[in-house]
Order: sequence, then structure tokens, then C-alpha cells
Amino acid sequence: MIDGYHELSDLLLDVEKEMHRMELWQSQSPSPQALASVEPFAIDQLSFSQWLQFLFLPRMRELIESGAPLPKSSSIAPMAEEFFKAQNAEAAAIILKLAAIDQLISTS
Repeated sequence: MIDGYHELSDLLLDVEKEMHRMELWQSQSPSPQALASVEPFAIDQLSFSQWLQFLFLPRMRELIESGAPLPKSSSIAPMAEEFFKAQNAEAAAIILKLAAIDQLISTS
């Protein structure tokens, strides 16, 4: 599993880099209320890119650092496809990285 954590860590860093490249990275965090959303992808409070930056990436890094088990499955790439299609954004690179994360989590 250590190799899986290393691979996942690399993929998370790639997603972050791609978000910077796409100018999606935000310097200011959303409100604590927005971050406390219980809806899938916090869709009621955050954009998908905010969810990635402020909830998904930190939570996955916490799991890696603590050696905690990863989720049993992941389906982030389809949500990313829908989000970026609506934004008319060139997002193939980030979607591929998120699909690789889905695959890694779902097969570990």
C-alpha cells in the first residue's frame, strides 16, 4: 500500500499543479459553513474546483500522512467532466489525473 500512497500523493500534486495552470487555485478559503456542507462534492456551497482544493486534496493528504485506509471507491472524473464541460474549459489533463486517482482508489 505504501507504493499506492506514493502514487496517489504524486497524482494529488499533479492535480494541484494543473489547477494552478488553469488559474483555478484560490488564495482565500470559503467560509467554514461552506466547507461543512454534507452534500456530495459540497455542490450546494462550493464549485467543483473549490471542493477539489479545499476538501478533497486536504482530506486525501491527511489519509496518506496518517496511513489511514483509502475510500473503497472513487468517481471524481465524471463530475470533473461535467463541471469543465459547463465551463467550456480545456481540462483533459486534470480529468485524466482525476481518472487515475479514481482507478487507483477503486483498485486498492
